[in-house]
This record gives sequence, C-alpha cells and structure tokens, in this order.
Amino acid sequence: MLKLRERPPFTKEQAEKWIADSKPTPFHVYEQEGIISAAHDFNSAFEWVSKHSEGFKNFFAVKALPNTYTLELLREEAGFGADCSSGPELDLAEAAGILRNNAIYTSNDTPDNEFREAHEFGAIINLDDIKHIDAFERAVGCFPELICFRYNPGEKIKGNNIIGNPLEAKYGVPDHKIVEAYRRAIAKGAKRFGLHTMVCSNEREEESLIGTAKMMLGLAGRLHDELGIDFEFINLGGGVGIPYRPEDKSVDVELFANSVRKAYEEMILDKGLKPPRIVMECGRAITGLHGWLVARVLHVTDKYRSYVGLDASMSDLMRPALYSEGQSAEGECYHHITVLGKEDPPKDSIYDVTGPLCENNDKFARQRPLPKIEEGDLIAIHNTGAHGWAMGFNYNARLKHAEYLLHKDGSLEMIRRAQTRKDYFATLDFPGSKFAHLAGK
Repeated sequence: MLKLRERPPFTKEQAEKWIADSKPTPFHVYEQEGIISAAHDFNSAFEWVSKHSEGFKNFFAVKALPNTYTLELLREEAGFGADCSSGPELDLAEAAGILRNNAIYTSNDTPDNEFREAHEFGAIINLDDIKHIDAFERAVGCFPELICFRYNPGEKIKGNNIIGNPLEAKYGVPDHKIVEAYRRAIAKGAKRFGLHTMVCSNEREEESLIGTAKMMLGLAGRLHDELGIDFEFINLGGGVGIPYRPEDKSVDVELFANSVRKAYEEMILDKGLKPPRIVMECGRAITGLHGWLVARVLHVTDKYRSYVGLDASMSDLMRPALYSEGQSAEGECYHHITVLGKEDPPKDSIYDVTGPLCENNDKFARQRPLPKIEEGDLIAIHNTGAHGWAMGFNYNARLKHAEYLLHKDGSLEMIRRAQTRKDYFATLDFPGSKFAHLAGK
C-alpha cells in the first residue's frame, strides 16, 4: 500500500541540529529506507513476470527526481533503469551507471540532436508520433532494430485531468495510425518491438490502472494478428498515484499487479502469444511519499486572512500553484503540512501558507487548519519526493535549495548543494559580456 506518512521521519530537534550544522532552510530531505522499500514492493508485486519473460523492470521517471544519487540508489538496490526525455536526463542516467538498454528515451517534440544523442547512448527509442519515424532516420542516418511507440487510445479510455483527455493530449500515436506506425518501422528495418502508453498521472484507482494494462495487452494481440509481430516488452507507463490528503485512497500495488497477471495469462499466454516483458516507468510511486520540504516561518501576519510566510516559495515546490484550481481551499493541490514540535496540538488556527515570490498564487496551502504557528517555527511539507525540486525555477532570482538523503542511522548526506549567486550569474559570463564580473559573486 502507498500510504501517506502523516509524520515525517525526523523531529524538530533533528531538523534544528541539521540547520545548526550549516544546512540552512529551505531544503529537501528524502528518506533512503522508504525509497528502497517502495522500489522492492514494486519488484516483489511483479515478480511473476520472470516466470514468462526476462522479468519486470521499472524505468524510473528521471523527471520526478533528477538526482544521480537517488538514480544510483535505485539501480543498485532494485535494478531500476531510467525513463528519459532529454539529453541531460540521459547524462544523469549514465552518471548513475544506468547504461544502454537500461534507459528508455521517450520522444516528445524531439530535436534532431537529441535523437542522435539517444541513439549514440544506446537507449531504447520510444517514438511519440508516426512522423518521428522519418525524423529519427533523417537525424541519425539509420533506424533502430528495436523500436517502441507511445500509444494514444483516443476515446477508448478516459485518462485523467493531469495528462488530459487522450483526445486532447499531445502525446502518442493515435489508434487509427498505430498499425501503420509499426508497419512503417518494419519497412525501415525494425525487427524487435516494444509498446508503451501513459494515459494518466497520479491515478489512485486500481481499476483504471488495470484497465490500461488490459488495453495494452489487447493491443499487443491486435498488432500481432495484423502484422505478425511479437513484443519484447509492454510498458504500462507510470501514473501510479499516492495519497496527498489523509483521507485519500491508497493504491494496493499487489492487487494491481495480480490483476495484471490474470489479464496477462488470459490475453497473452492462453492465446499462444510470445510472452513479453512487463515494464513500467513509475517515479512518484517510488519516491513521492518519502520526501519533505523543510522551511522556516519568517512572518505570521493578519490581514483579511491569517498568513504564514515561509522562506520557501513555489520556486521550491511548484505543484500547489500549478495544479490548484482557483483560489479556494477546496480547489487546492493539497500537500500535508507538519509543524515540527507541534504534531499533537489541536489544529484550531486557519492559515494561508505562503512564500516570498511576487505572485499571489505562491501558496502551499489555502485556509488550512493548523496548530498555532509562531515566527521561527519549522514546517515540513509532505510528499515532495517527486516533482518537487525537479520543477523548481529562479523567478525573482530565488536560488534553488539543497537536497539531502536521510539514512537509516539518522545521518544526513548532501546529494545536491544549494545554488549560489555565482551559479545563477554564470550564464552572464561569456566573451564580450560587460556583466561577466557578476559570475564571481
């Protein structure tokens, strides 16, 4: 079960000691033990795949937590690969020891140089559009023997509101072109095949995830019947959600995996098809629950509402601003908040929890019941282990914060230092620039 951690795995005293040891807020901290446990749970749930094919593999979505330390941890502890969508993400995978066909390059409006880079890396190529067949060949000068296409089912499946209705989503080869895509790939010399989709994000209903798997298994059978091809792997995508609110439903990973097994037996084995490997590209479900953004309360003010002002902003955690609907508490993209040292007092105060950016949507919570907060308090914002630091930016010239890995023995390891002014101004340091001196600040 992917259950919400209602308390962080550290105390106010621990956090204050970290800060005293030159680890200033804000910062992200990730729990190593929780990440490894989540990875092992997925491997264990899909262990049945190894009876029929090469076995299950999760290609961790680098976009969720693009840090070489965590990528290396997942490779070493769970045999994970990497799902990449840019050249720098391939660089991160390579630095973490994830090489060649242990990385999938998922194309999305891809420039020619990145097609070349993915090909030279030896990554599995996952094309997003039928026109990318010619684009890839033009860019690289040849066509891969192993090819995968991302499938967009259109009205065959609902999708969800993060990725969008498949009929409106920019991603994937539409259903009426998918057969032709593989036919053209065969004509280009492809001999080995994968199949991929990603139609939902942060999905917490097992039936939706199972429905996607059944759709893909059925599509594999259809493509076999029409083109005579077998698939080395079927990538069910990621999209496995986590509970952000205490009352949110949790995904039962074992139930999901066992349901996929049953469908696999009925739709692949019983029909005599060559058994494909089942792979996924989960990111949030692996690291999301095991990260916290730690921030200091700078100000508590009363205006028309009561506001808690932090030294962190949406440049440190963008999700609440990006996905909230309107300005109401009901429409907010919720992240659980713990006031360290005040875990038990009644939540009898109502606050908007805000940051220092010059944007009114720079809010982590709207009209949130919390314990009485005072200036100087430390706050831990939950579920920031995926799509947290990764979505950060430098608006108002705010600098990006550090990341740390919390080990089982309670020690804290820096896995990314905080950005400095020198880093920020480095792009002004170029031949002929009259502002190059700023890079020395």
